[in-house]
Amino acid sequence: MDILHFDRSKQYGHFKVLNAVNNGPHHRRHAKDQYRSNLEAYKAARIPYARNHDASFYWAYGREHTVDISAIFPNFDADAYDPASYNFTCTDEYTEVTALAGTETFFRLGQTIEHYIKKFHIYPPADFKKWAVICEHIIRHYNEGWANGYHLDIQYWEIWNEPDLDEDSDYRRTWAGTRAEFFDLYEVAAKHLKSCFPNLKIGGPALAGNLEWAEEFLKEMQRRNVPLDFFSWHRYCTDVKKITDKAAAIDALLERYGYQNAESILNEWNYWYRSESEDAFVHTIDMIKGIKGAAFIMAVMSAAQPSSIDMLMYYDARPTEFNGLFQTDTLRPLKGYYPFLWYGNFYDLVAEIRCESSVEDIYTLCGVDGDGKVTAVLTYYTEADSTSSEKTVSLDFGRDGTYEIYLLDRDHDGEPIETVRDLTFTLKPLTCILIKEK
Repeated sequence: MDILHFDRSKQYGHFKVLNAVNNGPHHRRHAKDQYRSNLEAYKAARIPYARNHDASFYWAYGREHTVDISAIFPNFDADAYDPASYNFTCTDEYTEVTALAGTETFFRLGQTIEHYIKKFHIYPPADFKKWAVICEHIIRHYNEGWANGYHLDIQYWEIWNEPDLDEDSDYRRTWAGTRAEFFDLYEVAAKHLKSCFPNLKIGGPALAGNLEWAEEFLKEMQRRNVPLDFFSWHRYCTDVKKITDKAAAIDALLERYGYQNAESILNEWNYWYRSESEDAFVHTIDMIKGIKGAAFIMAVMSAAQPSSIDMLMYYDARPTEFNGLFQTDTLRPLKGYYPFLWYGNFYDLVAEIRCESSVEDIYTLCGVDGDGKVTAVLTYYTEADSTSSEKTVSLDFGRDGTYEIYLLDRDHDGEPIETVRDLTFTLKPLTCILIKEK
């Protein structure tokens, strides 16, 4: 039996934002029939930010009439200073519904990925400065009330998405221009937006994964003296360590090129099984929707807390293959919802407490409230769950106590199962336990 020791006297500050997501709840205030909503469940998870990338795939958000620059400003030849040139209606509704859940929008300025055989809006804008001015007025609409807008104080504004994806392929899906053209667009947009809104967080580029591309980008932005409040990046895998290793590599690049104060935001991540097999992606979907995807979520959140990652944004809360939180049709919670619900508990705590011992494939989160009482999560995640054995572990918090135990596994959906004093658990693979001191 392994003992996991936690020293309450060693406190590491507040918990990071690790249960943010891509996209908001499904909730139509104007619906007359076929009504469904996951607003209350979404709200209960206390999701702090929702990135609105790929919103235009989903009809309930407004589909091709929402979020993308081409949707909000459909005629690029129109006057960028004239409110009549903009179509905010669907994006307004989507942003308002997200706010109803207590969630702030993380606004992606750019275009949805295009998987279609013909591409429409992923080409470089005809005029980079005009594109930046359009973005400026979108920000003014949501933060300063311009064009019958709002005063939402949205803080995060991201320039484009995955410009490095498919760079060496004829099948481009996110940026059909050259690397140099993107660097020029980013420079123009970031400098313009930062000059207009010095107190907002302007960043990007939502890196798909190419570290060589990232290094050239950062080197060039440093040379051009371009501001970068956050560096966003993506990682899909089945191995938790690949995420923290990527975070460390990005942290080193930010340090090397003078952006050590930029936030490192992993704003697309999920379980993804890579294989040459034709059914590999179908297998991935099955795992995302079940306990393996849920345990992966909890393990990644746990590993990210002590890492260099500043924010996690799961892809995706939109009804899609990648949504492990809610059923696509009924919107009822799946097993992957409960790590998000559980993590919301940690925002009430005053400090993190870290485990001083380690066990392979065991992940922990722990914190204390103002009275010194513990909340913790214990996760047993392994890629090879079918061949892995049970593990017995005991948690040592340095004093006796009484604890409520909640269980998430193949047979339980995050419900309370017992109240105990003995914190010794025999765990099957893909088990998550929430422990709350009474």
